[in-house]
Amino acid sequence: MKNRISWRVATVSAARWETGSARTLVLDVPDWPGHLPGQHIDVRLTAEDGYTAQRSYSIASAWAPSPGTVELTIQRLDDGEVSPYLTDVVEPGDQIELRGPVGGWFVWREKQTAPVLLIAGGSGIVPLMAMIRARGEARGRQPFRLIYSVRTPEDAAYADELRLRVRENPGLDVHFVYTRKTPDGWPSPPKRIDVATINSHGWPPDFQPDCYVCGPTGFVETAADILVALGHDPKRVRTERFGGA
Repeated sequence: MKNRISWRVATVSAARWETGSARTLVLDVPDWPGHLPGQHIDVRLTAEDGYTAQRSYSIASAWAPSPGTVELTIQRLDDGEVSPYLTDVVEPGDQIELRGPVGGWFVWREKQTAPVLLIAGGSGIVPLMAMIRARGEARGRQPFRLIYSVRTPEDAAYADELRLRVRENPGLDVHFVYTRKTPDGWPSPPKRIDVATINSHGWPPDFQPDCYVCGPTGFVETAADILVALGHDPKRVRTERFGGA
């Protein structure tokens, strides 16, 4: 049996758009070893001339929707080598290579009992959504709060699913922060996540929550610094970032 660092061939079984630039691929992986919410995989594409390009993507599915199934939500980068192909070219029936799962620190496990604070910037929602889905599948009672920063309402991936899960999963709260344009009737103008946001919509430090922050590097550093400044234990603040250092 292959180990996690071996390349596997996955077949795309379905695809759906989450936003105008983010697409979810459902992959059938016959010998998938399983994963934890928060882990990621490496995807490798090989051109006809032998040139290869490799990128890492967070897993969007919880433990596994069905045996050997993995979901990835890909945010298109217009100047990217890999993401435009995965969002605009790949169709059901196509095959891609993947390796993983990777990571053991930025994960949530069902046995964790502490309250959870999730802070997402843009496509940083993907591994955090896997945690929310895992809590739902496990019928977990751990209190979850998500603060989700996006540019506009149209940029919010999983928006309908999140609203449904809030209604159907007691103990889950979601707060959106819009940085460029707000929905009609929104009570505040566009803004970035700040101390007031995290203080009002996160957990108090004395609750000792497990905090997960994912997004662009600058966003993650700002949110993590705010958490520590508010009194959260740095050892309970886990971060995952993408983009330039």
